[in-house]
Amino acid sequence: MTDASITSVKASTNILKSFFELMKPRVMSLVIFTALVGIVIAPIKPNFLDAAISLFFVALGAGASGALNMWYDAEIDGIMSRTCLRPIPLGKVKNQHALIFGVILSFVSVAGLYFFSNFLSALILAITILFYIFIYTIWLKRSTPQNIVIGGAAGSFPPVIGWTISSNSISVEPIILFLIIFLWTPSHFWALSLYKNEDYKKAKIPMLSVVSGEAVTKKNILFYSVILWPFTLAPYFLGFASYSNLLFSSLFGFFYIYLSFQLLITKEKSSSHRIARNIFIYSIFYLFFIFSTILIDNYFFL
Repeated sequence: MTDASITSVKASTNILKSFFELMKPRVMSLVIFTALVGIVIAPIKPNFLDAAISLFFVALGAGASGALNMWYDAEIDGIMSRTCLRPIPLGKVKNQHALIFGVILSFVSVAGLYFFSNFLSALILAITILFYIFIYTIWLKRSTPQNIVIGGAAGSFPPVIGWTISSNSISVEPIILFLIIFLWTPSHFWALSLYKNEDYKKAKIPMLSVVSGEAVTKKNILFYSVILWPFTLAPYFLGFASYSNLLFSSLFGFFYIYLSFQLLITKEKSSSHRIARNIFIYSIFYLFFIFSTILIDNYFFL
């Protein structure tokens, strides 16, 4: 292979990598996982191939949302330290190309899910994409400190989509999973906003920490950590999880509330930011273990 061919292959690989980064792969992996839980807990199980193909299109839908979000937020992404290394601010992908990519992925994901699954699943996926882009990204994110509360609904739909892939219906179980993610989201992102507050100020995003200050944000983090806890226990009491879920949800939930209380009573700024960072990281594991125990319970024990 000539040097020119090697250079061409590397350039093509870099372009593909940049477009893949537009899809927010870490968020996409969480979407796939929570949608999988929705599939597994449903009373009717699709065969492996149908489930895998359906999850692929759900992942594409999540990737479409990520690409469209990066397209619209390109300017503020370049301002914030947390997002300045994304493909568009770095000049790896042109803004209009991200828009085209996101729109194409949106249509392909919804059409593919409709063809390989059912209309209800495709409809909810379409609503999720539209909600994330138009309601959260374009409207709420720049207009209200409650942006992440209301906008969090978009990230809460995957287990509902997973359930509808299996059963072509909606029941209380996926609604509980929806509520767990919905109530988890504010404390997760407000913890991030505390130690990245200057980023949000520079980008003029009205996060709660920017508009109302640290003290109010800390109280809200504790409030949401408390009201989240009973919903994480609900799968056991509603019969779609076993004692392992009850145990993990109780212990992890108690420690989450403890961290949030420690954040509330800590006055020194650097210590507050350290605890907020710990809450942000811990919250990811908290959500993962709750859904993991539900998945394991339903796959092996229930």
